[in-house]
Amino acid sequence: MTYPNEGDTVRLGLVSPRPLSQAYVSHAQNYLASRTTGLRFEEVPVEGFAAATFFGTVTGSFEGWEDELVSPATALLIDTALTWGDLAEHGPALIVTDVDSTFIRDEVIELLARRAGTEDEVAAVTDRAMRGELDFGESLRDRVATLKDLPVTVIDDVAKDVVLTPGADTLVELAHARGATFGLVSGGFTKVLDPLATRLKVDQWIANELEVEDSLLTGRTIGPVVDREAKTAQVQEWADRQGIPLSRVVCVGDGANDLGMLGVAGLGIAFQAKPVVREQADANISFNRLDAVGAIFGWA
Repeated sequence: MTYPNEGDTVRLGLVSPRPLSQAYVSHAQNYLASRTTGLRFEEVPVEGFAAATFFGTVTGSFEGWEDELVSPATALLIDTALTWGDLAEHGPALIVTDVDSTFIRDEVIELLARRAGTEDEVAAVTDRAMRGELDFGESLRDRVATLKDLPVTVIDDVAKDVVLTPGADTLVELAHARGATFGLVSGGFTKVLDPLATRLKVDQWIANELEVEDSLLTGRTIGPVVDREAKTAQVQEWADRQGIPLSRVVCVGDGANDLGMLGVAGLGIAFQAKPVVREQADANISFNRLDAVGAIFGWA
């Protein structure tokens, strides 16, 4: 566990699906005031949820801040994120999110499996994989195999059924307005993700490729699987190519295969995530607004 050093800029972001508890805000202010100078509090003008940030310069120790700030916040349905250094002062330069059940509300493999009559079987395997109970690559191969002989036109139908997570498009816009780039890393499929990412002006994305022969799905994928390791490597490659230090990268995901990229980012956020992810992430967002990621940094 690392903590901000004396002289660092520090930011505490608060987001909640309901109005922020004034008792908690006062508690957080008292805690921070004893460890910072020039402390400022700002409400973030968002709609549909509540958000605020504290911002100051570190003068004392933050060891044990989780017990003082996270635990009581969680009991009040407030999600917290503590950042420091350039990330706190300037915000993220690169945001990367998972896609299924994070950037979109659905699991695309399950939408396809519905057409194949294997939705229940596939959903059970997906859930176990996201909890980290199964190897993601092996589970993906097993799930894709159930799609064999589906007509490729089904993919277009599924693409039309995909529903964005509330605030997903707003987060992309907020990132671009502040000079940041946006990426998507998906264990899903290019034929669904490509048109969505293009429409929303996402800067970069990767996903798996479904194999097609004679206009039918073969039940296989082409090329390397986009798994935990591939997601992590891609985040690092994008950051390196754009000259962005990992300390200014924010990654967001919900499943065990996202833990690698959450771990290398300056801030790794678990979004309505499985317990194994919530326990290891730097911060959690527990309600269904992806633009809360931006609000943590005062973006609105």
